[in-house]
Amino acid sequence: MDLGLNGARVLVTGGASNIGRGIVHGFAAEGARLVICDIDETQALKVSAEALERGATAAEIAIEDLAQDGGGERAVDQLAERWGGIDVLVNNAGWSEPGFIAEDTSRAKWQRTIEVNLYSAIGCTQAAIPHMREAGRGAIVYISSDAAFGEIRQGIYGTTKAGLIALARTVAKEHGRHGIRSNVVCPGLVLPESEDAVGSTSLWAVGRDSVFNEKQIEALTKGVPLRRLTEATDIANAVTWVSSEHAARQVTGQVFSVSGGYSMP
Repeated sequence: MDLGLNGARVLVTGGASNIGRGIVHGFAAEGARLVICDIDETQALKVSAEALERGATAAEIAIEDLAQDGGGERAVDQLAERWGGIDVLVNNAGWSEPGFIAEDTSRAKWQRTIEVNLYSAIGCTQAAIPHMREAGRGAIVYISSDAAFGEIRQGIYGTTKAGLIALARTVAKEHGRHGIRSNVVCPGLVLPESEDAVGSTSLWAVGRDSVFNEKQIEALTKGVPLRRLTEATDIANAVTWVSSEHAARQVTGQVFSVSGGYSMP
């Protein structure tokens, strides 16, 4: 199916590593024009080159720390000024350090998790809405997580990801009349496909075993009805589909778990 995304103006936050990189590749294959927003310039440049190789009409980077005041606004404005508007915003930027809730007591760590996972999405959303409202159309996709439904060692992270669901549904209800669709994709565990798939600032940069060791991965996989882990391509396919005005024109305010059935919201 032609998703009608050729030439679409797309901003992907956290677009330089793992899931974000996969999403960039997905839009590139549809011929979109992309701005890859990340704090890792080296990795973002590499992914922008990959996007062009995969068919993107254009691929640029915006180096911003979205946890800082004005970061989201600058990223959105860069795209809108370059191409006269924004068609798709993918709020993918995220951060996690697993920890048991009774032991995860660092307020500084909580604050950083909230700023990266939630505040960044709020800032980008508020910056994108006026452009989309003026155009009378647009799609916003929030990358949440199965942790939003409650998972061991994911209390603070899961709380921020649950917040994204509330934010997405509020946007859907408030701005549907302006032609703006707002949806959520919740990935299962997505392991980086290779060392090249992550940059030095990625949460995976410390090494995969420091995030999820083989024993944990094996136990998690047994709990997945399809008995396989999610890949970045799976997330990209869901995001591009729900971003398509042609394929998903009547879909808004919805939550999709792309996890092999691990969660069924």
